[in-house]
Amino acid sequence: MVLAEHYTLSNGVEIPKLGLGTWMIEDDKVAEAVRSAVAIGYRHIDTAAIYKNEAEVGAAIAKSGIPRDELYITTKLWNARQTDAHTAMRESLDKLQLDRVDLYLIHWPTPEKDTYVGAWLDLEEIQAQGLATSIGVSNFMPEHLDKLVAQSSVVPAINQIEIHPTLQQRDAVAANEKFGIVTESWSPLGRGKADDLTSPAVTEIAAAVGKTPAQVVLRWHVQKGYVVFPKSSRRERLEENMRIFDFSLTDDQLAAIDGLEAGTRVGPDPRTFN
Repeated sequence: MVLAEHYTLSNGVEIPKLGLGTWMIEDDKVAEAVRSAVAIGYRHIDTAAIYKNEAEVGAAIAKSGIPRDELYITTKLWNARQTDAHTAMRESLDKLQLDRVDLYLIHWPTPEKDTYVGAWLDLEEIQAQGLATSIGVSNFMPEHLDKLVAQSSVVPAINQIEIHPTLQQRDAVAANEKFGIVTESWSPLGRGKADDLTSPAVTEIAAAVGKTPAQVVLRWHVQKGYVVFPKSSRRERLEENMRIFDFSLTDDQLAAIDGLEAGTRVGPDPRTFN
């Protein structure tokens, strides 16, 4: 069994560099995916209220036999609940069968509603109550972080944003670094909608290092300092994704993948999504 390496967040808490993403896994496959991932060695599971699979995730981890303190569980506050975060948090905990999560995120800034600062202040209270060990945000752009940090007392530990070789969001990553926020990558492989896995730069590196294109791209994320959690319900793919800690990319190989930036989003634009 291989266990993922860790980063240390600004509050001193460790987070596994690799996790399992559960968005868009079919309802009847979520529990089995979580069970398989934990058996393989995954200890970081990412879910969200809007994924509507918190109950399945909770049931799977309850039956896993893994001590709670060895697991890192993330869930998220949905947009429609930004003025009702305390109740939403309790609902998520009930579904997950947990008394706390390791990380609770505001899912989107929804700037048109302009409620994310108030929601963040509620998350600070949720953290103080011990219901979330760490709190953070998702899909926040630099201007959203600037406003949030200026009006609150706790800096987000994490900002989870769409990143893959053809969409690197360097301005958002730089803003995260400015505030000491760890970056998490969602859709790290581009969901097959871009050239992230088929580009000659990636396939040639994969051939040179004896790895798959997906492993090369996931390794690129880790070497960039990002937490990464690819989605899969297939055990063989889960095992493949875990095997990214036994090799390294050279500076030239990293630069070649950096050169794939094309501004290709596969998800919504956080500046307009409400």
